[in-house]
Amino acid sequence: MSTKDGPRAAGGPAGALSEALDGDRLDVSVPPAAVENGSQQSAVYRSCPLQRRRRTRAELAELHDAILTVCAADHPLSVRGVFYRVMSAGAVEKTEKAYAAVQREVLKLRRTGALPYEWIADGTRWHVKSRSWAGVEDALDDAAASYRRALWHDQDTYVEVWSEKEAISSIVSPVTNRWDVPLMIARGFASESFLWSTAATIRAVDKPTVVYQLGDHDPSGVAAWEHVQRRLQEFAPDIDITFERIAVTPEQIVDLSLPTRPTKSTDSRSRSFRGESVEVDAVPTAELRRIVEDAIVRHIDPRALRLTRLAEDQERRGLLAMARGWSA
Repeated sequence: MSTKDGPRAAGGPAGALSEALDGDRLDVSVPPAAVENGSQQSAVYRSCPLQRRRRTRAELAELHDAILTVCAADHPLSVRGVFYRVMSAGAVEKTEKAYAAVQREVLKLRRTGALPYEWIADGTRWHVKSRSWAGVEDALDDAAASYRRALWHDQDTYVEVWSEKEAISSIVSPVTNRWDVPLMIARGFASESFLWSTAATIRAVDKPTVVYQLGDHDPSGVAAWEHVQRRLQEFAPDIDITFERIAVTPEQIVDLSLPTRPTKSTDSRSRSFRGESVEVDAVPTAELRRIVEDAIVRHIDPRALRLTRLAEDQERRGLLAMARGWSA
């Protein structure tokens, strides 16, 4: 097993490095004497024990119970979302070391089968493959089953939902997919190309546009959202665009008692930021989905939606009839 420690010093005139692992204590010591160029130079070095406290079996069992409890009550969650919930429950401290421990134990629980794999979300990785079918009949069946009429074609407004983080995309996408709304993953500060292509779509739609955003309440998260607003408006100056952050807001931090973390002092933007930071992963899954759905449906005309659904059902029946005719 490899370690992060450097190579052990070999014996010789310069002395030797002696390491002894005793339980949770790493004892690193150097011999008290060194011989150099034939003259003895005395030097006394005291051992520098590094305490690496390991959780007992009972403590691990408590942590496992906490992880399983929060995941059963609220899933899917990102691993950081699990951490925030078990931390709020008092099972771990609010440190990066504790986050690493939760990450490690979540993996163990998934591999043992105790924690269902689908309860943990990871929107940061994906696969790319063109769709294919066994034959024309399968293609027609699939087309009929998946056919959807453009819901917003007959609506007066165009809506987008932006997420600063990929990690929550699989949590939010079931809602945006249901309402035929594009989910834009910015991954921090959105690139110029991504912003330009998005603005091109907004210009082509040529309707009043509402852009909702989900992001961390921290200096970089706020600055990244301001960057999106500024550049989209510059790229689509003739379109009426309304921007609104729907999570995380200062009000939600209080109302939902969201766990905070210290704001990074190394972030140059922290000078103009007040208070502690909150990650969007901390918002409960059900609450985050409700927030997104409420934001979307307020722009839907029920009558236009009803007509769209009727037309969609008739057109799907036509595709099914085509599929049956082909296989007959």
